[in-house]
Amino acid sequence: MAFRDRVDAGRQLAQALLHYTRRSDVTVLALPRGGVPVGYEVALALDAPLDVFLVRKLGVPGHEELAMGAIAEGGVRVLNHDVIEDAGVRPDEINEVATRELEELARRAREYRGEKTAPHLDGRIAILVDDGLATGATMRAAIAALRPQHPARIVVAVPVAAQSTYREFRGAVDEIVAIELPERFYAVGAWYEDFSQTTDEEIRSLLASSARAHRN
Repeated sequence: MAFRDRVDAGRQLAQALLHYTRRSDVTVLALPRGGVPVGYEVALALDAPLDVFLVRKLGVPGHEELAMGAIAEGGVRVLNHDVIEDAGVRPDEINEVATRELEELARRAREYRGEKTAPHLDGRIAILVDDGLATGATMRAAIAALRPQHPARIVVAVPVAAQSTYREFRGAVDEIVAIELPERFYAVGAWYEDFSQTTDEEIRSLLASSARAHRN
């Protein structure tokens, strides 16, 4: 195992991003839930603002751990047509899953931001952080949702990534940073000693703590 937990992973990841320290044009965007504790440590080390970037995986019905796509803020939907074809998922099933996940996306926006609006990213360096990259479905949706906001630079930063996904993203963003690129990936959680679920309460607490630290 490469990391004790997401805090340890975030601190290790931050060391690979120190060239973005104390820049006024950097925003760290963490993918909930698991990416938020990682992103918190990155934002703290870089002295940068932290926010969530809301993305939801679309799981294959009956095999929800398998991503057939993802949705993100702004109504973006990214589909993995190979997975959909192999699993025999019908269009109405895709729409049903997407509708359910859109409701969860809206709930999380209220839960994490309250009355605050999403951050303004035009001309900024956006560092997208998650706790790992497996198929990359949710991160692809995040990138697709981010591009219309015209950031100056899109950086994907994760503690661990599947090598094939890492290679794919190298051509899709301005920079990708990963600490571990194992030959045999298995799953993101396999590289953590503690991969327990991050709660909504923890996310709210981390976002509030980051906001206080950045104001000071």
